[in-house]
Amino acid sequence: MGCNTSKPAPSSSHDRSALASDTPFSEREIEYLHKLFQKLSDSVIKDGLIHREELRLAIFNNVNQRNLFLDRIFDLFDANKNGRIGFEEFVGTLTVFHPNTPKAVKIAHAFKLYDLRHTGFIEREELREMVLALLCESDLVLPVDVVETIVDKSFSEADAKGDGKIDEEEWKAYAEQNPSLLKHMTLPYLMYVSNHSSTYVLVGCHNGVIRYKAFAYRDMTVAFPRFVERGVNSCGPKA
Repeated sequence: MGCNTSKPAPSSSHDRSALASDTPFSEREIEYLHKLFQKLSDSVIKDGLIHREELRLAIFNNVNQRNLFLDRIFDLFDANKNGRIGFEEFVGTLTVFHPNTPKAVKIAHAFKLYDLRHTGFIEREELREMVLALLCESDLVLPVDVVETIVDKSFSEADAKGDGKIDEEEWKAYAEQNPSLLKHMTLPYLMYVSNHSSTYVLVGCHNGVIRYKAFAYRDMTVAFPRFVERGVNSCGPKA
């Protein structure tokens, strides 16, 4: 305990089989994901773990750049809450974003993303922060009163019990009625991670239009850090 190094690479068929049996990924995909993990984890602090600064560097090319979506994604990856992401955490969280993962799993993890203060409930201010972030992603600038109306309407619809907070049961019902809430919970790229010749990777999002580009398999290590840009690409400070 207390060791800061990650577990050995899944080099044996037994290691790959163990991870593959619990995820949508094949053994070969697990091996490939480990190569991608190594690139991220050794970019700043060479300890075989991904730190928040390394995720910032991968996305923004700046270890000091802060962003709501990036911080929430990092927290989702960091399952044991030690401030670092190990390989099993990495694969486990990517499983959540896999297109073949059941919707119920995505709903549960989306709740965690919206629960900014880790209270087990989503409060109005947390919903407001996420609504503002989503509007930012779409390059929509709305008057304050319109934003407040959206937040009030959404919160009142989700808070079925009327107790001023949204619990997991209420969130599940609300997400079932509003599937757009889950659009950030699926990364189509993960369906193509094992393609030897080429694959399509998210390279940007502008005005709600998602852009993909074909990459040779050997180039995926460079392209992979952009996998969360759907959530963070356009939400930085505006000029």
